[in-house]
Amino acid sequence: MKIMKRIYVILAILTAACGAQRAAAAGLKIVTTTSDLAAIAKAVAGNKAEVHSICTGKEDPHMLQAKPSVILQARDADLWIRIGLELEIGWEPPILDGSRNNRIRPGAPGHMDASESVLVLDVPQGPITRDMGDVHPSGNPHYWLDPLNGRRIAGAIAERLAQLRPADADAFRVNATAFRKALDERMFGAELVKAVGGEALWAKAADGSLVALLEEPDNKGKAGGWVASMAPLRGQKIVAYHRSWVYFAQRFGLEIAAELEPKPGVPPTAAHLAAVAESSKAAGVKIVLQESFYSPKAANQLAGKIGAKVVVVANSVGGQPEATDYLALMDLIVGRVSEAR
Repeated sequence: MKIMKRIYVILAILTAACGAQRAAAAGLKIVTTTSDLAAIAKAVAGNKAEVHSICTGKEDPHMLQAKPSVILQARDADLWIRIGLELEIGWEPPILDGSRNNRIRPGAPGHMDASESVLVLDVPQGPITRDMGDVHPSGNPHYWLDPLNGRRIAGAIAERLAQLRPADADAFRVNATAFRKALDERMFGAELVKAVGGEALWAKAADGSLVALLEEPDNKGKAGGWVASMAPLRGQKIVAYHRSWVYFAQRFGLEIAAELEPKPGVPPTAAHLAAVAESSKAAGVKIVLQESFYSPKAANQLAGKIGAKVVVVANSVGGQPEATDYLALMDLIVGRVSEAR
């Protein structure tokens, strides 16, 4: 009997050890609030994590609800990544509260606010009231539409994953580097990246001296990618539906002359459309840009009055079939906008 007990004890110890090894080897579970964050997280985590997104990219992220299925996903998560800047203010707290998962509570290592790593635009000045519409006090939350911010998010996710899983830190950083290199080449073209370097090009883009750099004799004609596609539109005025396009416009030198919403989050009215039509026609607007989840009725009406083209395109991964990942999303947007000129 003593021998049998010893055998049982040994078997129990071995079983527990194997279980611990399996748990250590198991991938991290990541839940993101948007499909764009999920796409970047997948690129960085590789096969070391299982990634789920709350948003599919086909809906307005301001208007989601805390569904039981989402709460269950959050319950098992090791890392929660949000856009922040109050984009998820209406539905993130109920999900985190319902999950009862202390690993992903604000302040815990498993809670990551991606906005802390990006360049933020459109920060309101002065007092903010509800009469102003859906205004975000800390800045515009649609920052993923600037590729530089996509690049920054990848680096931040790699470092957070390295903190949560030190044994795989090198793998996460290698994946982030590969993602950034691919993004750099999509943005500037492989030839220019090879000649100047991705970091140097982004530094020039950030300080406003990129155009001058491209005109230098050694670099003239080398630009490719999104920069080359969007160059003919630099300085053009466009009309947008919602304030989703501020970052995209700023990065590629477009000017948003007006928006179809009279206030952020408020549907277009006849009086506002009439005013936008008058000002847009005078400004020579030729493109009306809007997200794929809004009705195109108002955009088509305006375009008919001013002789512009309507570009309906996803502003998030998964919003349209072509937007399969982050780089494909930016390919899609740049392609649709540049074709409309």
